[in-house]
Amino acid sequence: MAKDAYLVGLIGSGIGPSLSPALHEREADRQGLRYVYRLIDIDTLGVPPGAVGDLLRSARDLGFDGLNITHPCKQLVIEHLDALSPQAEALGAVNTVVFDGGRALGHNTDVTGFAASFARGLPDAALERVVQLGAGGAGAAVAHAALTLGAERVTVVDAVPGRAAALAGSLNRRFGPGRAADAAPERLPALLADADGLVHATPIGMAAHPGLPLPAALLRPGLWVAEVVYRPLETELLRTARAAGCATLDGGGMAAFQAADAFRLFTGREPDAGRMLADIAPLAQALGARP
Repeated sequence: MAKDAYLVGLIGSGIGPSLSPALHEREADRQGLRYVYRLIDIDTLGVPPGAVGDLLRSARDLGFDGLNITHPCKQLVIEHLDALSPQAEALGAVNTVVFDGGRALGHNTDVTGFAASFARGLPDAALERVVQLGAGGAGAAVAHAALTLGAERVTVVDAVPGRAAALAGSLNRRFGPGRAADAAPERLPALLADADGLVHATPIGMAAHPGLPLPAALLRPGLWVAEVVYRPLETELLRTARAAGCATLDGGGMAAFQAADAFRLFTGREPDAGRMLADIAPLAQALGARP
């Protein structure tokens, strides 16, 4: 039997501008639920990312129904969970934890969130050659989503040695040999010169990590650019890409659709994803999630 009161939260770094609390609480209000969404910021607490296990246990002991997990804890949290959904296990990254009878169950709604957003926002985008910048927790999710959407080949670039290769290997095992490759950052100019699109999945551009993740000169007309960062919605990458003539997709759609999927996992109730998507822009403005 579904409850009518829920306590959930978000663990991550620099999450003060997060739209998740308002997204979840607004949808809950419309469904007549008592729903409290708390931010658990490791920077504010002064603890390292490795403390995610202790925070998880504390939340469970305090009666939380579940947690969202974001950068930089999506992969670190896995060793502290009792079970993973098939999607989370395949990705090696978790963004949603549900507490069920004393057990902590890990899920990943980033894949479905990005796929739904991309299909809606860039429905006619060419997908033969996709370059992805970033191979962390979010990167694993969006690369899987891109291949699920029909990308012929995804080349993953990451500044951490070995991380791009590990993700490419995982993608090839799941989707078939040759569907993914890895490359060093110095190969970005050559890769983007021949690519259909760029997926950005690093923290650069977030409110806590402002900046541009690649040289502006690499952006050109005919290249689409999809952003994973959603706080702020208008990142420097998106502004620069549009100025260069690129079709763009902001991270708001992924945020809304993954939040809807997490809401369903936490409550067992069906959210109105379209309504949550419509909440993104006014919430971003009201909560100051723009630069």
